[in-house]
Amino acid sequence: MSNLSAPKVITWWISIGLGVLGVLGYLGTIAALSEFAFWLVVAGFVLLAAGTFFKDL
Repeated sequence: MSNLSAPKVITWWISIGLGVLGVLGYLGTIAALSEFAFWLVVAGFVLLAAGTFFKDL
């Protein structure tokens, strides 16, 4: 198992932003994103996970 590290602040904020957009799309607050809500949340989680595995991300 590789050493995990905290993601950079910008990576963390982008992943949080994707997650929030996904939730807002799911709730219907932003109707244009409702079709992609699940994938926005997944992309945010994958980005956050990648940020912990790769030191410079």
